[in-house]
Amino acid sequence: MNWNPDTTIALNFAIAFIMFGVALGLTKENFIELFKHPKPTLTGIIAQFFLLPLFTFFLVWFIHPLPGLALGMILVAACPGGNVSNFFSSIGKGNVALSISLTVAASFLAVIFTPMNFEFWGGMLDNTSGLLKKVNISFFQMAWLVFVTIALPLLLGFTVNYKLPKFTNIVKKPIKYISFLILIAIIVLAFASNYDLFLAYYHYIIALVLVHNALALAVGYYFSRLMKVSQPDRRSITIETGIQNSGLGLLIIFTVFNGQGGMALIAAWWGIWHIISGFVISQYFAYRSVDPILAK
Repeated sequence: MNWNPDTTIALNFAIAFIMFGVALGLTKENFIELFKHPKPTLTGIIAQFFLLPLFTFFLVWFIHPLPGLALGMILVAACPGGNVSNFFSSIGKGNVALSISLTVAASFLAVIFTPMNFEFWGGMLDNTSGLLKKVNISFFQMAWLVFVTIALPLLLGFTVNYKLPKFTNIVKKPIKYISFLILIAIIVLAFASNYDLFLAYYHYIIALVLVHNALALAVGYYFSRLMKVSQPDRRSITIETGIQNSGLGLLIIFTVFNGQGGMALIAAWWGIWHIISGFVISQYFAYRSVDPILAK
């Protein structure tokens, strides 16, 4: 892959800055929500960290893609939800408080579950386990990376919000939009810099990401429906499960895997596609809310 260490540093900063911006919108009520209404939160966490990696494993086992592409799919499934999920939950008339709570919970849990799920499911397949051994991936290296770029900025942002509420109200919105634009710019840059490589494998990548993302949305929707949570909760859980932090996936790929091509292309295309699919599904949910017959 066409990548350099300076871009990796920029990506580290972008992910941390985004999570800091997310935390500026957090209040004590968001954490209280986690404990007052545990069922929707647990449903979302199970869908994201247990069911999505499991179903991704079966999808990879069934279609048997190239090892790098397979590992990219498993890594994306192991990542926590992306911060844009809160925005799409708002558009889709979901439970925004639940969406924020799930983003926070998933971001902290990712310190353990992202490296654990990736190592476990990646090691279960013959064609991917060899690549893991070749790279000699470290659980603690991945956990530290997730902690520094996800959990630590969340704690810092929450502290700033708690101690300096007036300052937070001034910078919260600008930081939200700036961080989103930075992440999009880096993902597009990663994609554009390796466009020739994408053209060589686009028939794999587009189909794999489209099917994988549809699977993620379906897991979130049908599991939350099975758990009989409310319609707004179901919508937020669907979006949270289908919008993954592919920026974190890219960071792990370029930090731990030295930019393994197949993995990076999957993560970069996920970063573009899930914004499109998130917008479409949120618009569909919003439309269903307008029509009282369809909303039932």
